[in-house]
Amino acid sequence: MNTCFQTRGGSLANTNNNKGMRINEQIRVREVRLIDDEGGQKGIVPTLDALKMAKDKELDLVEVSPNANPPVCKILDFGKYRFEMEKKLRDSKKNQKVLKIKEIRMQPKIGPGDLDTKAKHVQEFLDEGDKVKITIRFRGRELAHTDLGFGVLQEVLKRLTSAYAIEKPAAMDGKFMSMTISGKAKTNEVKSNAQDEDKEVRS
Repeated sequence: MNTCFQTRGGSLANTNNNKGMRINEQIRVREVRLIDDEGGQKGIVPTLDALKMAKDKELDLVEVSPNANPPVCKILDFGKYRFEMEKKLRDSKKNQKVLKIKEIRMQPKIGPGDLDTKAKHVQEFLDEGDKVKITIRFRGRELAHTDLGFGVLQEVLKRLTSAYAIEKPAAMDGKFMSMTISGKAKTNEVKSNAQDEDKEVRS
């Protein structure tokens, strides 16, 4: 059962929604290590005395470190404190970038001009902080020459102007060869075994 009560700071608090913190009469220990509303260390004091000090200032006694011995409590406006904590949490979530994987597709016999354009798009995605999956599509007899795909991937990497890391090395999956990279430490080689890939496709 959820029970709401009014804190001494004037806001409503839910006994089951206090972020795991106990406040005021919910604090049942005999004594606490007290921090006053100005940040001053008051040492270890009886809990009843700490509650009286908070009440005299029309503030709340909040248990901020329950695992300490004795628990650490602070005198503050709990409603305002909770609002500030929730605001910090919302702000931190806003600042978290959602990592996306962008895909660039091309053919093994791509021309130099188109290759430059594709590499430019890859660089733009990396600059935006996204991972990039580069996919080569093989058709018909092209499957007998997967080494061309490794060559194209190597040429793309040579055209990148910033550091990168190979998250997933080049590998065949049916008619497609793909490699995933991100913007980290630079590597200048495409890890491959073209002969093994040829044998696998031909069998």
